[in-house]
Amino acid sequence: MNWNVFALGLGAMAGMLMAVQGAMNAMLSKAIGIFETSLIVNLLGLVLSGALVLLGLGSGNFARYPAVPWYASLGGILAVGIIYGVSLSIAKTSAAPATTAIIFAQVLTAALLDHFGVLGLPQVSFSWLKGAGVVLLVGGAYLVLQSR
Repeated sequence: MNWNVFALGLGAMAGMLMAVQGAMNAMLSKAIGIFETSLIVNLLGLVLSGALVLLGLGSGNFARYPAVPWYASLGGILAVGIIYGVSLSIAKTSAAPATTAIIFAQVLTAALLDHFGVLGLPQVSFSWLKGAGVVLLVGGAYLVLQSR
């Protein structure tokens, strides 16, 4: 089995789940509020993650946590902003245009993170092919947004 193909398939599945989650969060936030939605979503994630670790399904080691830079733990704080932005944008524009903007920003940011090799990532230069891919994404985003 080609592990790269498997990993990319898991990434694609995560992308599908993110689109569905965004729509669910938008639905919930319309009823109870965005920060209330963030609280519920993160609490449920904590319960599930905790159960999986307690069942021995984790593959990590908490003993190594003190060696990790402090800012590596800020993902939970970023998650609140992510839930806020995704919920609000989907609720105001619908799933396709909001997700188009999200994916464009993700790819552009990821390319910059790779280019500069920050946050422990290997440095992978921004090439003209990646630039062309970003330009094509912009064109695709424009077409998706025009069909509204």
